[in-house]
Amino acid sequence: MSCAFSMKVCKQRYKTKYVRLPNMLLELDPTRTDDTYQKVQTKYVNLVLLIIDGWLLFKPAEAEQHDILELLHRRRKKSSTIFCSQYNPSGWYDQLGGDSNSLAAAILGCSTYGAYKINIVLTAPSNYRSIKEVYGLDPALNE
Repeated sequence: MSCAFSMKVCKQRYKTKYVRLPNMLLELDPTRTDDTYQKVQTKYVNLVLLIIDGWLLFKPAEAEQHDILELLHRRRKKSSTIFCSQYNPSGWYDQLGGDSNSLAAAILGCSTYGAYKINIVLTAPSNYRSIKEVYGLDPALNE
């Protein structure tokens, strides 16, 4: 998925959500013990585009990995998900527990099925611009 595609989906008012993985997992955590778990999961499943930032920044606990797997499995072949990560995808397996975790391969299978990988590499610090700057939304630029 390209940034242009993401912006186009948002502008056409498709159901889109940007969320940091830790925040999404915190939202799901208390629902595991009551009847709102499916409702919260469905909120994320029914989006046309889900952008997950902070992907595997921290190693998720086993219960969180179950949540991730369930979510990705339900979204697979139905909608698009963008994973924003500081880790190279080759390190995702280890972040998920590697060979000692049976869920690691399943999560990677769901997250990489039919995936496109886009590495963003800036050539010089002078090229660093926020998305607000790119689209002219930074109030500091208007002063």
